[in-house]
Amino acid sequence: MPPISHAYPLAASLRLSSYTSLYKHHSYLPPKLLPPTMAAPPPSHLLLVVLTTTLLLCNTIPSTSGAAATTTVNVTSFGKAYAKVCDGDRFAELGLNMSTFAYCDASLPYADRVRDLIGWMTVEEKVGNLGDVSRGAPRVGLPPYKWWSEALHGISSTGPSTLFDSLRSRPGNHSGRATVNNGTVFANVINTAASFNETLWKSIGQARAMYNLGKGGLTYWSPNINVVRDPRWGRALESPGEDPFVAGRYAVNFVRGMQDIPGHHSGDPYARPIKTAACCKHYAAYDVDAWHNHTRFTFDARVTARDMAETFLRPFEMCVREGDASSVMCSYNRVNGVPACADARLLSGTVRGDWGLHGYIVSDCDAVRVMADNATWLGFDGADSSAAAIRAGLDLDCGESWIVDEEGRPLRDFLSVYGMQAVARGKVREADVDNALRNQYMTLMRLGYFDNIAEYAGLNETDICTDEHKSLARDGARQGMVLLKNDGDLLPLDPKKVLAVAVHGPHARAPEKVMDGDYTGPPCRYVTPRQGISQDVKISHKAHMTIYFGGINLHIEREGNDREDIRLPKNQTEEIIHFAKASRNPIILVILSGGGIDISFAQKHPKIGAILWAGYPGGEGGNAIADNKYIKQIPMTSMELRPVPELGYPGRTYKFYDGPEILYPFGYGLSYTKFHYETATNGTSVKIPVPGGHCKGLSYKPSVATTPACQAVNVDGHDCTETVSFNVTVTNAGARGGAHVVLVHTVPPPEVAQAPIKQVAAFRRVFVPAKSAATVGFTLNVCRAFGIVERTAYKVVPSGVSKVLVENGDSSSSVSFPVKIKLSV
Repeated sequence: MPPISHAYPLAASLRLSSYTSLYKHHSYLPPKLLPPTMAAPPPSHLLLVVLTTTLLLCNTIPSTSGAAATTTVNVTSFGKAYAKVCDGDRFAELGLNMSTFAYCDASLPYADRVRDLIGWMTVEEKVGNLGDVSRGAPRVGLPPYKWWSEALHGISSTGPSTLFDSLRSRPGNHSGRATVNNGTVFANVINTAASFNETLWKSIGQARAMYNLGKGGLTYWSPNINVVRDPRWGRALESPGEDPFVAGRYAVNFVRGMQDIPGHHSGDPYARPIKTAACCKHYAAYDVDAWHNHTRFTFDARVTARDMAETFLRPFEMCVREGDASSVMCSYNRVNGVPACADARLLSGTVRGDWGLHGYIVSDCDAVRVMADNATWLGFDGADSSAAAIRAGLDLDCGESWIVDEEGRPLRDFLSVYGMQAVARGKVREADVDNALRNQYMTLMRLGYFDNIAEYAGLNETDICTDEHKSLARDGARQGMVLLKNDGDLLPLDPKKVLAVAVHGPHARAPEKVMDGDYTGPPCRYVTPRQGISQDVKISHKAHMTIYFGGINLHIEREGNDREDIRLPKNQTEEIIHFAKASRNPIILVILSGGGIDISFAQKHPKIGAILWAGYPGGEGGNAIADNKYIKQIPMTSMELRPVPELGYPGRTYKFYDGPEILYPFGYGLSYTKFHYETATNGTSVKIPVPGGHCKGLSYKPSVATTPACQAVNVDGHDCTETVSFNVTVTNAGARGGAHVVLVHTVPPPEVAQAPIKQVAAFRRVFVPAKSAATVGFTLNVCRAFGIVERTAYKVVPSGVSKVLVENGDSSSSVSFPVKIKLSV
């Protein structure tokens, strides 16, 4: 999303000594590059509100542990739950002999077993398993399976697979093997991304282990890695933000945390077991939900090939190639006229062909139906839409099972309903259905659905809401908080001097379901900011120190609801100014939201001494836009990222924004201490051979008179082994230790036209003790770090002098050096 001069940062890095605790005695020293669980204080939850509290002044953040996937495959009429499909007793109960079926022979390769399973099935049985609520094939021992589970920031109750028990239920009256009332609720994705901590991202994924309680699935449709190009998007809180590289690195780490099993990192990926299956969504160019008369069901994203390669596809490519995600979800929208879930070039060609997906492709719910009912694409009916999706490479159709028809029956997915018509009409081959099932069952084989996985067979209800998970949740919430203003070092508060505070604002007593963000489950505990603060200090309207909790909530920003503007509700702005004027001392403003909000009035107000962004506890990553004039100037439906002068559109995201100077640039964040940078590298050069002498052209600015003979080298045709290495010394000049994010950008040669202003190439979060220094080493792959996407959509490394730029989040210190790239023909 475009930078904003009057809104808090969307993915600002937290550079706070002692994090954002408002009170000195709660200073917390984060781990250097160790898993955050190792150093967190006594935990609690970390819902948005709670998070705020913890960051503010207390050690009360209720946190929930992440229950995850179950391997229970069936509950028989006798009430027995089996942990795997291939259980001899289960087959015997069905009147079958398991030894008859080679798909249950664990000595065979997965591919052979899947081939045998599909070979037993009739075409009707095959089609019945193309939907998220798959019917199985009891005739051959295959039970039904519910594919849809969510784990965006903790195990979610969204979808039919995950079953939390009501606290009002009688003891023993539960589904599955034991009562589970809650699961860990982590910070929303945008807040976690703002920590710039890859170890944290992976650790959060690791918190979702398997639980064999019959209360969930093995397949999780998370994370959401759409790039946020506009702060009005209602789902910005679910995403890692505006930078495609950062979003990609988030995806890689989150997916690895979800899927990887220690000791199984190499070898044939189709034979590599995984503990849960992650899914990167929503592919592709999806970031309009409901804006004016445009909805996600009918929106046609008109995107250039250059922007697709450079921005919209990059996180997904990293997710599949580097993260080895086992699933990708296609989106509702059309891309250049073609529904994403029926675009063979996007699905079979790119995801499976170019990137080598080892898993299945699933539709958003219910994207195949949308083709016929909403988008009315090409006048297709149910069979036409189903056939088009299968031929394009879709393997699984998620249906709107929560909606019932006129007779009260749940609506099913299109593929299992209309698949037989498509086959009968000759629109799709049975072999195409076989291929879809092969991709599904290979994933379930790797998950231990058929055989179980010994390492996780013993997990149970005692592994839910553990202290370790609570600590991880709390620590992750802390690291994503951002300090935007701190005049006169108002923060952190000294409990010896500040004995009481006045607490105001609509979010001080925030109800749970309004404030915990979307795609969540019930937390272990819920503590409002007021409750958390009251545990550490007296709350009194007569106090001389005021904390105001403001912002927005899911009534304003959420899936299916984009915003019209980025302002605070009018009554809040008036209230904040009223309390600031009435207070004896400058007040503290805490903003709770996902998307960017115009708070320029607060930044300028002399009686508002400190501003802390706490999110849900998540917040929009990157920059928000300049002001409300910009909102009226550029429609959400414009997919252009670079400036469009003829329409008066400035560029979007920090990479291309060319409007007025911004207040909170990408990566902005204050600290309770001062950090300075130094590097011994004054410059370097790299020589790159051009394979076959095949150079690529570049677009140059009109003022450039002379261009090199070989202007660029195509990344795809090059080995890309060249690197640039350097060290950055980070000195903490203050009296307080603190965590700091070192953010590395590269800057293309200035003569290249329409190149990014700068782009993130690397980042590292480190802890630096007071009056000390830490040396952080970086090695940049030249192709990845210095490559740009030319107007022809080739990714190239340009000849000339690029630059490495390392900037402090508060702009107080930066270092840079030139990198001369020579192309050898």
